[in-house]
Amino acid sequence: MEERVRAMYFSGTETTAKVTTAVAYRMWEHLDASEHKIGVSGETDGPVDYVKAANINFTPKEARSRSYVFDENDIVVFGTPVIAGRVPNVLLKFLDTLRGGGALAVPIVLYGNRNFDDALIELRNILEDRGFHTVAAAAFIGEHSFSKVLAAGRPDIADMKIADEFAAKAAEKVIKVLQDGSREEIRPIDVKGETPLRPYYQPRDRQGNHINILKVKPKLDSEKCTNCGTCVKACPMGSIKPDAPGIVDGICIKCCGCVKKCPEGALYFDDEGYLYHKEELELGYSQRREPEYFL
Repeated sequence: MEERVRAMYFSGTETTAKVTTAVAYRMWEHLDASEHKIGVSGETDGPVDYVKAANINFTPKEARSRSYVFDENDIVVFGTPVIAGRVPNVLLKFLDTLRGGGALAVPIVLYGNRNFDDALIELRNILEDRGFHTVAAAAFIGEHSFSKVLAAGRPDIADMKIADEFAAKAAEKVIKVLQDGSREEIRPIDVKGETPLRPYYQPRDRQGNHINILKVKPKLDSEKCTNCGTCVKACPMGSIKPDAPGIVDGICIKCCGCVKKCPEGALYFDDEGYLYHKEELELGYSQRREPEYFL
């Protein structure tokens, strides 16, 4: 019996990737070192061989044009960032194409120190609806996409220690599930969140008026730009073309991958509402939030 362990993630600024891939790798290490691997315990048909399979990064636009089909021999640590308290809505059409086939899944969301609201329960529900069995879940903190101050440098060493702890416990849960042998009886992992899902979080000013930044895009300081193409590769929506580096001419989800990865600091936001919201986040959510996991 072979079980393939991998991470699958969307990560504009690499924070989701860092946690998700670490959890998948550490889960594999724990599973590979367990007695369950060599068939000492449980009622599996012979030894279990845990294989560290290639991770799947569906951040690039072209990666979301492919089909991904899994089966009962897959264990997938599945990560997305939180945008406006939910799973990014630009991913929903792609996520609907997944085929879980009875695979075990560990949903993980990354948020910028405000709140993960209903993102984790939404991701869990999506995976369950697509034929995965969720056995553990977690919400971690990453440096906010808008800011270099809010949750700066996270996930940090302390976060990664918690990720390791979570991976060990998630691996134990997986072993128990495989030993029990009846996936149809696996209940979706209980996580924080509301049903029905709450509306997307909307930034507001101090008088309670909605600040609409949906169509706001970064601007380019052409004097700083060296046409290196880093922003072209960084944009998950394919909205920055190779022949016009730095010019966002399509959908912008404000993941800020282009802004944070530009080696010259040539991309920036100057929209008044965006900058107001950014400052309010930095002032209102400066207290350190801690990761949470569910088993």
